[in-house]
Amino acid sequence: MKKLNKILEKLILKTIAAAILIMLITAGCAPPMQEVELPTPVHIIQAYTPTITPTIIPTITPTPTINPLVTLTPTPDPFQDLYLDSLKNRSYGGGVLQNEGVLNGADGFSRRLFKYRSEGLDLYGFINIPEGGGPFPIIFLLHGYVDPAKYNTLDYSVRYADALARNGYITIHPNLRGYAPSQNGENILGIGDSIDLLNLIALVRQQSGSAGLLEKADSSRVGLWGHSMGGGIVMRALIVDQGIDAGLLYASIHSNEEFNLFHFEKDGRGIEKVIAPASALANMSPFNFLNDISAPISVHHGGLDDVVPVQWSRNLCETLQELGKEVKCREYPDQPHTFKNSGDLEFINEMIAFFDEFVK
Repeated sequence: MKKLNKILEKLILKTIAAAILIMLITAGCAPPMQEVELPTPVHIIQAYTPTITPTIIPTITPTPTINPLVTLTPTPDPFQDLYLDSLKNRSYGGGVLQNEGVLNGADGFSRRLFKYRSEGLDLYGFINIPEGGGPFPIIFLLHGYVDPAKYNTLDYSVRYADALARNGYITIHPNLRGYAPSQNGENILGIGDSIDLLNLIALVRQQSGSAGLLEKADSSRVGLWGHSMGGGIVMRALIVDQGIDAGLLYASIHSNEEFNLFHFEKDGRGIEKVIAPASALANMSPFNFLNDISAPISVHHGGLDDVVPVQWSRNLCETLQELGKEVKCREYPDQPHTFKNSGDLEFINEMIAFFDEFVK
């Protein structure tokens, strides 16, 4: 800025001198060239100081960088442990089958009350042991829904266990969860009962041939029998345990849990309905895993059943046949949910013939 002022000063001085010289020449009295004392220059340009308006820089909140290698923990699936794939990956068995005393028996076999542990619960049932040296094949029987307050260990299904015992089978009939004296526990869609059965089967295999209730048991020959809700338990066990030789379904509930939940006031097992997404129900339903069944199946249903639609068994038979499974289906036109009289005797004969062919 100082340099600019000096240049301007010199320019002004020269301009003034030239003007005076012109005036003198014009007036005709131009004196000889002399040094002219010029007036002190006036600084007409002041130093320029710019006014700077500061720029306001906005505050920016940085966006966090997401590391693509970091995996967020998903919300746990509350039904994961109940899926059939999860049941397949569990281990079963352990404990002992305890003799809890003699129950009323009949000719040709003895009957004992037993107790075993499953998932922290004390569970009970009865076992029929045929007379003779054995070893005898084993049939597990799963009862249907009965009002727990009215249930007795020797309830309606005892006649089927007795008929098989008289024909050379050890029959093991557990009381399901909540059926006294068995303790109660979580039992969503009967999956708790299914786990208990799988634990019982594994336990019996481990102890067969040992001193006690299972001394005469042949664990290499095993069949399952299930009525109504017991049929759903049998289907799950057949899917999980490939060592079972045959399964019989008697007026069974549907293999698809959505049908059961929609049809029954509760869920067909005496427990409250479960609220679960369709994807969870699919993973818990035997229907979606029927192709995993390798054992022969016998399906029986009464045409007058007003508890479980007979069409469910018809559809199941068609599905199993389409999958190429070995299945035998029998419908009893004049029979209700639990068979009576001659229809029941006919069913018992069919039941024995089926197990004789595939288990004995």
